[in-house]
Amino acid sequence: MFAVYAESFSSDDPLSALVVGERPDPEVPDGWTTVEVKAASLNHHDLWSLRGVGLKQEALPMILGCDAAGLDEDGNEVVVHAVVSDPLWTGDETLDPRRSLLSERHQGTFADKVVVPKANVVPKPASLSFEEAACLPTAWLTAYRMLFVQGDLKPGDAVLVQGAGGGVATALITLARAGGLTVLATSRDEGKRERALELGAHDVFESGARLPVKVDAVMETVGKATWGHSVRALRPGGRIVISGTTSGPDVDNAELTRIFFLQLSIVGSTMGTRGELASLINLLDATGARPLIDRTIAMDQAREGFAAMAGGDIFGKVVFTR
Repeated sequence: MFAVYAESFSSDDPLSALVVGERPDPEVPDGWTTVEVKAASLNHHDLWSLRGVGLKQEALPMILGCDAAGLDEDGNEVVVHAVVSDPLWTGDETLDPRRSLLSERHQGTFADKVVVPKANVVPKPASLSFEEAACLPTAWLTAYRMLFVQGDLKPGDAVLVQGAGGGVATALITLARAGGLTVLATSRDEGKRERALELGAHDVFESGARLPVKVDAVMETVGKATWGHSVRALRPGGRIVISGTTSGPDVDNAELTRIFFLQLSIVGSTMGTRGELASLINLLDATGARPLIDRTIAMDQAREGFAAMAGGDIFGKVVFTR
């Protein structure tokens, strides 16, 4: 079958490790099912895999891709949940210490078909296209959990989204507005600030700028470059929800005094559960909010999408179609 996969690693030139070609059809273990992929979306996780981060040498060659939407074995339209937990695990899949994402220990979604546990397929409503649905399982599910599970935000609360532009940040802005929150966003780039307003942010600011109000929560995916600003932006008792550190994890000043004096909370967040993916899909179906797609590319031209992400030349999601 056709597939986009890694056959080696390169930290300096990750695209040199990318192969677009043929792989054997997957075997289907007991309790698993096959999904015919109609659309799949690109994540930074896929670039990191080409650099050898989170992917072991002995797992190569590995089909890349965490996210997909397509048809199950009965022809039903479905979305694939990317978190694969231990078969004996019960409860929140993200807390399973043996969990993995598709394309880490199990072959990924950038192919004609993907094999997943039967519990990892969620019905896709007709209101969502395959391309839109394929954006949801990683970036959009991460954003949903950050806001409404780990952040516990309610309509009327104020939230700051740091670093507008990436897949998670654009999802945070759209979902926060759909959930009735007051949304502030930051970016170093004027064009991205304007796009954030178009997505639904109530106000936008340069990175690090003093805000006119204190917020209930900050959604943090940037890390070192924005950490101090995130802490200073919070009201007493507020919280930072962090799911990434794209600028690096080693902050120069952790603002510990401010954190304990104002009784702030720092909450980690990783991916989301199958049930949360279903709730996210229902939210989009009910509100009409939709993922922002930067570009749609035929999967056999996947190298173009990887190059755009590596160059930072995207706003929203890159989607591959079959």
